[in-house]
Amino acid sequence: MNRKQLIEQIKIKKSFLCVGLDPDLDKIPSHLLELEDPIFEFNKVIIDATHQFAVAYKPNIAFFELLGPSGWQSLKKTIDYIPKNILTIADAKRGDIGNTSNYYARTFYDTYGFDAITIAPYMGSDSVTPFLRDDKWAIVLGLTSNSGAMDFQNQLLQSGLKVYEQVIQTCSQWGSEENMMFVIGATQEKYISDIRKSIPNHFFLVPGVGAQGGSLKAVADAGLNKDIGLLINSSRGIIYAGNDQDFGLKAQEAAKEIQLEMESVLLKSGLI
Repeated sequence: MNRKQLIEQIKIKKSFLCVGLDPDLDKIPSHLLELEDPIFEFNKVIIDATHQFAVAYKPNIAFFELLGPSGWQSLKKTIDYIPKNILTIADAKRGDIGNTSNYYARTFYDTYGFDAITIAPYMGSDSVTPFLRDDKWAIVLGLTSNSGAMDFQNQLLQSGLKVYEQVIQTCSQWGSEENMMFVIGATQEKYISDIRKSIPNHFFLVPGVGAQGGSLKAVADAGLNKDIGLLINSSRGIIYAGNDQDFGLKAQEAAKEIQLEMESVLLKSGLI
């Protein structure tokens, strides 16, 4: 899915919702545990319930690879099941020396068929550039929403920039708004306006809305651009909205609630 197609889907669905697929065997409804592949069956119900509201799905690879070979099989079945007009993001946070990164890129792009992958850029250009393709998206960790984010990301460098600013400025020169996004945490809303000024055209993948306390409206006010430019992720707030036989319906209701808020934001901003 290229940039033009992504923007088109956002406008069609009046939504910039990314649903995070974090299937935890300790949290999914217990009746699914009796099935041959409970992880895939859980994901299938969530996808069926939310695909009309979501423009992206983001499986967190840790929840799959924990289970060994069967987890990887569940991941492949999940990716194959997602409608082709929806962006698929491997939340893998890979980043290694060039040759290894090349194999990671081939794994997630070619073997599993993902459209995008999250990248940890700490090792520099050779940990990022192998993921840059014309038809794929490298999603670089810019300023994250976790509690330890400020341990390093907000430190001031001799250049006068903070670490996250240097990361964003430098990485944006390796790719373009056509094949690179940045992870910007929703709980970092006070920084989003400045980041948007520095990279006006890139998409931001924004986790942290909902369970982590981020505000959709605040993120949109600070981060929207002329092409929307935001994918806001919700994981637990949607996929674990219910825990019984009707968990799919509860997930659908939660996704629809977010979509309606997004539609209102887009209308008020004149973007649809």
